[in-house]
Amino acid sequence: METSSTEKSIISLGPWLETPTGNYVRDWEHARLDELTVDIFGFNATQIGLPQIDALRANRMPHTWLTDTGFPPKGHDNEAHPLVVVQDFEELPYASASIDLVILPHALEFAKEPHQVLREVERVLIPEGQVIICGFNPYSFWGARQIIGRLSESYFLPQQGEFISLPRVKDWLKLLNMEVSGGYFGCYAPPCETQKWLDRFNFLENVGERWWPYLGAVYVVQAVKRVRGMHLIGPAWKTQKATAPQGVPATNKIHKSHK
Repeated sequence: METSSTEKSIISLGPWLETPTGNYVRDWEHARLDELTVDIFGFNATQIGLPQIDALRANRMPHTWLTDTGFPPKGHDNEAHPLVVVQDFEELPYASASIDLVILPHALEFAKEPHQVLREVERVLIPEGQVIICGFNPYSFWGARQIIGRLSESYFLPQQGEFISLPRVKDWLKLLNMEVSGGYFGCYAPPCETQKWLDRFNFLENVGERWWPYLGAVYVVQAVKRVRGMHLIGPAWKTQKATAPQGVPATNKIHKSHK
């Protein structure tokens, strides 16, 4: 399958997550995602991109998938989250209103058309379905370091990413009738690359969360799809039949979408 521009760019984030700084970010995001997803109920959930982060590991839905533009790295658990291969994230192979939860760990920052990705997410979500987005905060010390890196060609974060501010993401969500319901900022250590210095600045996690929360290097935001004029009586997931959405394998077979 031809490699898309989305795949070429987001691949660079995978190896970065294996560095000490990347592990620092991944551990923080795993903890926050576990908190947010453990009590989200339904039948169908998917993670879009970046299999190095297991965004659905704490969720208990019976059908969970990893939607990606290529084969995952060694160690991905196909039993837990079968792989659905797509050409890009702007066109998802799921039926409209068929998914209860979508998680995008940094997928918007490396997408050619991030707003179109969100439109697709809104399309596939059921009414009152939820989306969780992880992103790098451009208004942070890490964001400032990345700007300096662009000028000097000495990057701290993967250079292909176009980091999107949380207010901008909220505006996009609002335009799509998705209501923000929660979120976090985190990773307050300065942009250092060794475990030794990350450990020395560990005390900043509590300090930063209290005194300058919006300067965290990473954010996680959660939103709910609202449908005007619709009133749900009781939890909708209790009345749904647990079947895989249209176009998605119920086994671990690979699904490829073609344009």
